[in-house]
Formats: sequence, structure tokens, C-alpha cells
Amino acid sequence: MAEPKVKYDRQLRIWGEQGQAALEKASICLLNCGSTGSETLKNLVLGGVGSITVVDGSKVEVGDLGNNFMVDESSVGQSKAECVCAFLQELNDAVKAKFIEEHPVELIETNPSFFSQFTLVIATQLVEDSMVKLDRICREANIILIFARSYGLMGLVRISVKEHTVIESKPDHFLDDLRLNDPWPELQRFAETIDLNTTDAVAHKHTPYIIILVKVAEEWANTHDGKLPSTREEKKHFKDLIKSKMIMRDEENYREAMEASYKVFSPQGIGPNLQKIINDSCTEVDSNSSDFWVMVAALKEFIANEGGGETPLEGSIPDMTSSTELYINLQKTYQAKAEADFRDMEERVKNLLKKISRDPASISKANIKSFCKNARKIAVCRYRLVEDEFNSPAQPELQKYLIDEDHGTLQEANSLKVLPENLSLGSFCILPFYGSTAAGLYILLRAADRFAANYNKFPGQFDGEMDEDISRLKTTVVGLLNDLGCNGSTLSEDLIKEMCRYGASELHAVAAFVGGVASQEVIKLITRQFIPMSGTFIFNGIDHKSQLLLL
Repeated sequence: MAEPKVKYDRQLRIWGEQGQAALEKASICLLNCGSTGSETLKNLVLGGVGSITVVDGSKVEVGDLGNNFMVDESSVGQSKAECVCAFLQELNDAVKAKFIEEHPVELIETNPSFFSQFTLVIATQLVEDSMVKLDRICREANIILIFARSYGLMGLVRISVKEHTVIESKPDHFLDDLRLNDPWPELQRFAETIDLNTTDAVAHKHTPYIIILVKVAEEWANTHDGKLPSTREEKKHFKDLIKSKMIMRDEENYREAMEASYKVFSPQGIGPNLQKIINDSCTEVDSNSSDFWVMVAALKEFIANEGGGETPLEGSIPDMTSSTELYINLQKTYQAKAEADFRDMEERVKNLLKKISRDPASISKANIKSFCKNARKIAVCRYRLVEDEFNSPAQPELQKYLIDEDHGTLQEANSLKVLPENLSLGSFCILPFYGSTAAGLYILLRAADRFAANYNKFPGQFDGEMDEDISRLKTTVVGLLNDLGCNGSTLSEDLIKEMCRYGASELHAVAAFVGGVASQEVIKLITRQFIPMSGTFIFNGIDHKSQLLLL
């Protein structure tokens, strides 16, 4: 067996050893191992999760051979859970795998405590009633839950957990923490040792752009009542001032300074997302508070005191044109400030832990240091109960999705971006449409579950009943829309016919895509890295589009 560092080399470069360790400790339960569930779990087994438990009470049928490559002709009539589990075990023998031959719906009804043993539960192909019940169970046990479902050419993924906190959110684009518009004393003193007017051409073209910007910003402020550029014209003049300092055409460091000049104009202080987090009531910590909220409470105190309105300095600088000596000394200046900020934060964390009668050493230095490095980018995700979404979705949002011009559900309302508060969808003429929308598919999937509850089958599931099923589904859709406050609304008959044509089938291509999305979210949740999606994800295989519905 290959060494873990070799075996998982590529993914270690993304989420590191700490993230991989979290995966290897995770215990995951899969409910229903059809093609959607099998594809989801396959990705996680290959990623090296600690253990998996597959729950499915059905036998392999001939129809499964066309959409699930984990079973073959020899599997027909055997336990589906056992066959899939054996296949997954072969993919990665480091993962502990077991199966339970029981129908998930029955397990939800008869043994709710079963789920409390897992880190995360992946529930696939469950209907609405079972989703609601399982969500309540997992919320009470504080277990992360992900729903995944493929239905013909559409798919759904939905996360449900009370609260998920992220320290390493790793955003694609985030401004470097350089403090160019408010340098601390040590950086200011370092900048003062460098003369931009030197006649030494080699030294001039190897001055780091950070120093150039600090000094030019100071020069600008001295001639503009202590203010930095704010208007477009002023910013242009600021760049011209940088350019005027060049003594040769090939000075790459000055070009870098002009390109990075926007970093001087960035607002000081913390952003609105972080402000919202530090104002959260959870910063009033007690003995039951999580480590995350203890550190946020310490951060709030730091910003108000030592930080002077700023978070702890991250302590890293980007690559730039510079002499080796200047770059190393500049790097040390940033690292020293970051270390000092960390020590202040560590002291505040310890004091808070003492205050709430917890061991002052219970939060490790490594965790505090990681928190300081990522303080500007921390995130808190909270999810509505599935039952609340189903019974009382955010109606303004639902209406917006239904009339959004990019999707065209209500063609008469295409030119309207916002509905007046007292205006209902029923005020518009509803025209049929021939495309499809995420919101429309969401409504149809819920209507299909309501249809199944009423008629003990999904629409279009059996041959010879298509016309009757189309009529029944259309009536069900109207009733569901009325229940959701969208009185008088309907969906395209073409789309309703398409939903019946699906017959609740799981197509392998759609299941593979949905499984990929679901497993990606599982990894985010377990590693606590990157920000998981915040709404109900709908995949539209008809138009090859996807959308998050925040309901």
C-alpha cells in the first residue's frame, strides 16, 4: 500500500495535512446506494475518508446495470448495499467499509439514534417526508447532513446543519494584507531607510514595490491634507507620481508599483462580513462555546484594542522585483508584526478561556496562529431547517426566481426586477414557456414527491398511464404553488410532460455530476476549508445550467 503522502499527493496540495487528517477521521453514512449515492461515495473513498457505512435494503435489479458501474450481471438479485460496499472497498483498502441491508426510510422511522455515530450523513433519493424527518434527527444530534438527488435530467443537492464555521475559507481573490495606507511604525522606519532618489541604478530598480508605495503614499498625503487618493482623477495622478520616480524605462519594480497602486486606495479596517461575525451574539462566550467563537471573541477585543481597528497581520508578502536582501528584510518586518499580533491574540484567548472556566491551553497555538492568519476571511454558515424551507420558503426570493428574466418563467414580468411588496404573482398574465428554470424544476421535484404520496407512484413511472399522470401532476403543481403563496401561477405544460417522461429515473451522467457536487461539499464540510454552498443547488440538464436557490 502506498504511503499516504504519496497516495494523496495532489489533494494534500489543496487542503493540506490537517484537512486530510480530518477526512481520515470522518465516519460517513450513505443512505441508498443507487447511482447518485454510489458516485458520491466513490469520490470520498478515493479521497481517503476514514470509514463508510452503506445503508440500502434493495436488491440489484437488471435496470441497475445501466446506471451503476459498481454492479454487474453477476450482482443481480444480491444485496445492492453489499455489492456496492465491496466495490468501494477495492478502490481504497485504507477505508473501513461496512453495509447494512435495511431500507433507509424504515431506519429513519424506527431507529433515529442510529445516525448519531457518524460525522456526516449523505441521504440520496429520499422523498420530501423522509427528508424532513431525517433533518430533524440530524439537527438534534448535531450531525452534518447532505441531501443529493437525481431525477431524470435534473439534480438537487442541499446541505443542512445548524452552524458551520470556516477558518480557512481560501477565497479565489482577496486583497493582500500589506497595510500600505496605514503602515505600522516598524514598516515606516524600514521604508525611511530607503531613498527613492538614489542615483544607484541597480538599487533603484530593485526597491520592492511595497516600499515605493508606502513612500509615495506618504508624499501624496503630505501635499493633500493627510488624505490619500479617492477620485478617479486623483488615482490617475497618483500613478503618474509613481511613474515620475522612474529613472530608466526597464524598471519592473515601478511598473509593479503602478499596477498594485489600488492596494493603497483600499479602505482601512475590517470588511462587512467580518463585522457581522464579530457582532454576532455568539461572541458572548460561555463554557459551551466552540473554539471558533472563543477566538472570534478574542479577535473582537483585539480589533478594539491592539489592532486599532484592524485584524492581526497575516505576515506574508507576494513575490516582487527586489534585491534578495531587501526582500528578506521586508519579509522579516511583516513576520515580526504578525508574530507580535499572534502573541496578543494568544493572550486574549487564554484570558477568555480562564474566564469561562476552561483550560487556557485547550486551544492550541497552531489553531490560534491559523485563525490569526485567516482572520479577515473567516466565515459562518447557517442553514434553515428543510421543513421550514418546504413549508415557508422566502416568498420574495421564490417570486424573484420565478420571474427572473434570465430564466423567463413569467414572460410578462421580464422587464420587472423587483415586485412591489403588496403585489402578488397572480397580478400578472402567466404565459407558458418552452425553456426551463431552476425554480421551476425545484417546484416540479416537490410536486413529484407530493404526487407519489397521493398515488403511491411517481409520475410517468409505469407505461400506459402517461396522459393521466400529466393531468394529475399539473393539478399537483398548481396546488403546491398556491400553498407557497404563488396563487394563479403555473409551469409550462411541456416541462410537466418532461417531468412525467423521466419516470423518476436515475441517469448515470446526471448522477455522476450530482455525486461530484455533493462529494465536493462533503469535503468542504469535513475539512472546514472553503465555503460550502448556502442554498438548494439545482442542476438543469435540459439547458446545461445550475443555480443556487436561497429559499
